[in-house]
Amino acid sequence: MKVLITGAGGQLGRALAACAPADAQLTLATHADLDISDAEAVADRVRSVRPDVVINAAAYTAVDRAESEPDLARRINTDGPRYLAHAAAGCGARLLHVSTDFVFDGESSRPYRPESPAAPLNTYGRTKRDGEVAVLDELADRAVVLRTSWVHSAVGHNFVRTMVRLMNERRAVRVVADQVGAPTAAGSVAGVLWKLAQRDDIHGIHHWTDAGVASWYDFAVAIAEESAPLGLVPHDVTVEPIATSEYPTPARRPAYSVLDCDTLVRRGIAQRVHWRRNLRLVLGELARG
Repeated sequence: MKVLITGAGGQLGRALAACAPADAQLTLATHADLDISDAEAVADRVRSVRPDVVINAAAYTAVDRAESEPDLARRINTDGPRYLAHAAAGCGARLLHVSTDFVFDGESSRPYRPESPAAPLNTYGRTKRDGEVAVLDELADRAVVLRTSWVHSAVGHNFVRTMVRLMNERRAVRVVADQVGAPTAAGSVAGVLWKLAQRDDIHGIHHWTDAGVASWYDFAVAIAEESAPLGLVPHDVTVEPIATSEYPTPARRPAYSVLDCDTLVRRGIAQRVHWRRNLRLVLGELARG
């Protein structure tokens, strides 16, 4: 199986490379190697690699900055996936495209299903939703859109690494307690993407996150509790809950963005692991350096 991975330098791209099946012939493309917003470059790379599967882990993920850089966010999150899907269609490849819980408005009181109406609150969410539509329009039954949430790992820019840094700089950190979702390890998403790469009977939109729910405050408390015994943060650090209104940001966030992952569980793709268990694995990796 020949696989082209875009966004290979990011936390998900690196997790994909780390857990790739032994029979996968990988072509890893970082942003420096391939700008997916360049249609000609995408067409040339896909044509030269002739992959069986393209996994798009590239994205513009600076949620707040997207409000002031909407054109750049759109080029990467909407146009790029469209170019990848068009190129994949031209060589008979499948496309696995990663999307986000931020396509929802957070007004629900129960987990969002793949078919739940999308209503993004911010530029990032809108560009990601438009990217989903573009992929499915171009590739139809040979594309999978996999939505996930709150992705973290021992590398890259993510909430876990940010909290560990702040907890070493300050005696107390203040964290929003009224936004709820599902923290998800990059390795968990990567493992599911590899299962999907080998299942050409699955297409359309699906969800995958680690099990359980948490607020950002809950997540931060867990990071503090699990990190202290590993020597990553001081034992006496305090996590203080605050409301979203106390921490205004350029981009609005959904108050509730838990995703229903039952479609993939029922189809035998994987069993979900609680987010706190995977957090321990990530922090252990971070502690080992």
